[in-house]
Amino acid sequence: MIYITGDKHGDFREILYFCYENKTTLNDIMIILGDAGINYYADERDYILKNSLLQYPITFFCIHGNHEERPENIESYKTKKFHGRIVYYEEEYPNILFAKDSEIYNFNNHSVLVIGGAYSIDKYFRLERGYNWYASEQPDEKIKKMVISKINSMDNKIDIILSHTCPYKYLPREMFLEGINQSTVDNSTEYFLDDVEKMKNYKIWYCGHYHTDKIVDKIVFMFHKIKEFI
Repeated sequence: MIYITGDKHGDFREILYFCYENKTTLNDIMIILGDAGINYYADERDYILKNSLLQYPITFFCIHGNHEERPENIESYKTKKFHGRIVYYEEEYPNILFAKDSEIYNFNNHSVLVIGGAYSIDKYFRLERGYNWYASEQPDEKIKKMVISKINSMDNKIDIILSHTCPYKYLPREMFLEGINQSTVDNSTEYFLDDVEKMKNYKIWYCGHYHTDKIVDKIVFMFHKIKEFI
């Protein structure tokens, strides 16, 4: 089975309960829609979490968020094929996989496009206090061009899109944090996803980032809930 859920920020207790209740195995997949929290600290705390997740009876398929370093920028990560496309992994933690932005995976004969990343509204808060912030948090122009190229190669027919943030037109403004001047927020990724959404004939789009569980049109926002993916 394939399951999907939202941001975890290093807290996987809900997934642990779910695994035991549903008697999952490593053949089952749990998609995390960004901000898994697995590569945030860049020190031993990350490895404590990874060693914990190594005991979970499930395989994690993580989308890139904005509170973690990209795995391609971490020396210990290697690449391999998973459901037809490239993923990043560490040999010590074979059940923790990270999707590559712009790849189109094949899950149960469904084409699944991945577009990770987002802007951190807490960027300056983190920098002022010496917390980690990663300049690679948003997709760069190379990734965006690859996304468009892959979409065109599929004749705009992709079944499912997985992203961390959402298209700009679907921003859940009721979830905006008080005290944040929205004019200072970089929405370039959301505007790009707007363009993707306009050119795509997709069936469903899953995203996280906003810490809410709701559905608007074909956009499914996920946080606490865990659903069957397909």
